[in-house]
Amino acid sequence: MFDKVYDVIVVGAGHAGSEAAAAAANMGSSTLLITMNLQNIAQMSCNPAMGGIAKGQIVREIDALGGYSGIITDRSAIQFKMLNKSKGPAMWSPRAQSDRMRFAEDWRLMLEQTPNLDFYQEMVSGLLIEGGKVVGVKTSLGIEVRCKAVVLTNGTFLNGLIHIGEKQFGGGRAGEKAATGITEELVELGFESGRMKTGTPPRVDGRSLDYSKMVPQPGDDNPEKFSYLETTKPLTEQRDCHMTYTSNLVHDLLREGFDRSPMFNGRIKSIGPRYCPSIEDKINRFADKDRHQIFVEPEGWNTVEVYVNGFSTSLPEDVQFKALRSVAGFEKVKFFRPGYAIEYDYFPPTQLRHTLETKLVDGLYFAGQINGTTGYEEAASQGLMAGINAHLKIQEQDPFILKRNEAYIGVLIDDLITKGTEEPYRMFTSRAEYRTLLRQDNADFRLTPFSHEIGLASEDRLRRMEKKKNDSDAFIQFFRDTSVKPEEANPVLENKGSSLMKQSDKMFKIFSRPGITMEDVSSFQKVAEYIDENQLDKEVLEQTEIQVKYAGYIEKEKNNADKLNRLEDIKIPDNFDYDKLKSLSFEAKEKLQSIRPTSLSQASRISGVSPSDISVMLVYMGR
Repeated sequence: MFDKVYDVIVVGAGHAGSEAAAAAANMGSSTLLITMNLQNIAQMSCNPAMGGIAKGQIVREIDALGGYSGIITDRSAIQFKMLNKSKGPAMWSPRAQSDRMRFAEDWRLMLEQTPNLDFYQEMVSGLLIEGGKVVGVKTSLGIEVRCKAVVLTNGTFLNGLIHIGEKQFGGGRAGEKAATGITEELVELGFESGRMKTGTPPRVDGRSLDYSKMVPQPGDDNPEKFSYLETTKPLTEQRDCHMTYTSNLVHDLLREGFDRSPMFNGRIKSIGPRYCPSIEDKINRFADKDRHQIFVEPEGWNTVEVYVNGFSTSLPEDVQFKALRSVAGFEKVKFFRPGYAIEYDYFPPTQLRHTLETKLVDGLYFAGQINGTTGYEEAASQGLMAGINAHLKIQEQDPFILKRNEAYIGVLIDDLITKGTEEPYRMFTSRAEYRTLLRQDNADFRLTPFSHEIGLASEDRLRRMEKKKNDSDAFIQFFRDTSVKPEEANPVLENKGSSLMKQSDKMFKIFSRPGITMEDVSSFQKVAEYIDENQLDKEVLEQTEIQVKYAGYIEKEKNNADKLNRLEDIKIPDNFDYDKLKSLSFEAKEKLQSIRPTSLSQASRISGVSPSDISVMLVYMGR
């Protein structure tokens, strides 16, 4: 049936699998995407949204690297918001509400138009391994398909178990069966596995809700978009979300079902995402709070289905229904489906290299929730990197690894490989020590040149990035070189409560002052003429403003990153014998032998490895 040997086989077609397949195929690898249901490619299993705090930065990075998530989010968006606009630009995070059905459809159509990519619908039940190297997969029908590399992106499907109150049944997602066979085979090969949990709220009929009792949550007045390409346009029409609250009555009704909750009666033993707790967990942990926010999110342009964000639960369906009916605006609610929790297998990511290839089996890559992460964006970025690296390995080219000061994706993968995770890992801006460098607005400057070099980002994408960079660099230089007279600047400064000028000064200095915006300096004649003559767009104006206002912070962070990169340059050989270093602590030795870091910088981030251990290694490496 399959007479060819594929370069790459991707198992699973969620967000990780879809990006992995697209990347490998677009770089020229013959790729096969195998999934249990081709109707559910890139399904938004949880909330119908992409982006958010730190996650929006990741979507921009995926787009800058030539991935599809940003383009498809723009095409299927029903609302766009830039979060944290009141804070500095390092914190600005784009978020889009998506049309769930259109998002999955657009992904499938985009993948079908991708050259070098084939599809097959079936469950992969095992791997073909010869001499420590993966050479193919076998399916539940006994079909064997051979290849040079495999990317596993199984999501919540590996031995998935769904919980609703006292009821539990196998499944990888509501209405879909679990995947079996792979975990057992990997454990037999020597892999360590664990269990994690995630949950989802009820979906309800929007026609049964009273929105007059809720607070509207509209999108931005001037919405932006995720993709740097011009293939998509910002929204001209948007749908509102709404906000309401739980109450003490709702909490009391939920508590009545706690004895039947799998969370509290011991049936669920695995750990769920700390930063996205279930409603019962919130009531239990924050007993002093008399209400919690509920965000009411439409699932698309035309559907009446609504996602009840903030009400994730595995309580019995009758308890869910009774409690939700006591929430303002939900008095007559009709359920489409109840919320549930799901437990699934994952593999601690310290068993991987920075390429996401496993240390135990050559040519085998893991991406997404199989690595212990949670979230579409985290999964998609890992899929992209695994697909890229699988292709590069087959071509015998250098691997593509992003550093912590180059991308949130670099922080994510380094955290997983170096520190591991015992609870579902979610990206936050606080995890990135160089977040002033890793802004959502400059992801193309940071990453598109890398991606073009490895053959993924198109020539058109590179040229667009270069034009934007050249335009903003030139505009910044214009501010450094051009002076403004007191009589022109002082009315603006007085209006902003800023100290007045006594003599002419460079515009850069004036623009750098707190509270002075691009809009203010655009009132200066020379600036207005420059913008007009050079036809500068909104992106260039925003980029210039950020670079001018935060020049000192950016420079300081670059210097810190350069210092760390010196440690990054001190490589540790694969077969390094830590037993030779008698002065290393026992814990450090144990951790270093287990994780086998590739550089001193990575070694310094391993929990249990102290600065004195790094000093010992520095002295030894110096010899």
